Amino acid sequence: MPGVIIRPGESLEKMMRIFKKQVEKAGIIGDLKKRMHYEKPSIRLKKKSIAARKRRIKQMRKLGLAE
Repeated sequence: MPGVIIRPGESLEKMMRIFKKQVEKAGIIGDLKKRMHYEKPSIRLKKKSIAARKRRIKQMRKLGLAE
C-alpha cells in the first residue's frame, strides 16, 4: 500500500508527486478501472487471448521473424 511520510520543511506538492508515483507503480488505478464494470468470463478470456496474440506478434517482429 503506497504511503508517504511528511517531513518538516517539505512541500505538499512534492509529497503529492511522490504519492502519485507510488500509486501508479503499484497499479492501483488500472485495477480500479478494471473493476468498475462487470466483465463476463468469456469476454475476459477473449481479451486475454487477444493481448497474448499481440504480444507474440510484437516479439516476433522484434526478432525479425515476422513480415
